[in-house]
Amino acid sequence: MGDATIESPEWRLVEVGRIVLVQGNGPFAGRLAAIVEIIDHKRALVDGPSADPKLVVPRQAISFSDVLLSDLKIAKLPRAVRTGTLKSAWEKAEIDAKWKGSKWAKRKDQTERRKALTDFDRFKVMRLKKQRRFEERKALAKVKASA
Repeated sequence: MGDATIESPEWRLVEVGRIVLVQGNGPFAGRLAAIVEIIDHKRALVDGPSADPKLVVPRQAISFSDVLLSDLKIAKLPRAVRTGTLKSAWEKAEIDAKWKGSKWAKRKDQTERRKALTDFDRFKVMRLKKQRRFEERKALAKVKASA
């Protein structure tokens, strides 16, 4: 028989140092924060010391139903760390840069841009798509004709 290797999956665990995306209708929705302390099985203490003042999340208890766990994590973060220490660890781990480079953030930005389009902007996008489709079909027809 062959050798079988068993690997555990990479789950996004609720742990101190895990970066979360705050969701919901609150004033901090769409912002990043780090889990600083786990209060109980439904809540955690989070803090988001982002470099951008518009993205800062003040230290607060938040329900797990109001956050989405990300793949990002600050390694070896002590429990109940203060905001200043968390900010230095945040910058050392380059969380903001990693987040902006992730597919999740890019998709979120694209969705927000599309929501902000006016009717005329949507019309221009449609015309550009039609032009691109026409050029692709013309090139495909050229290839088929030469073959």
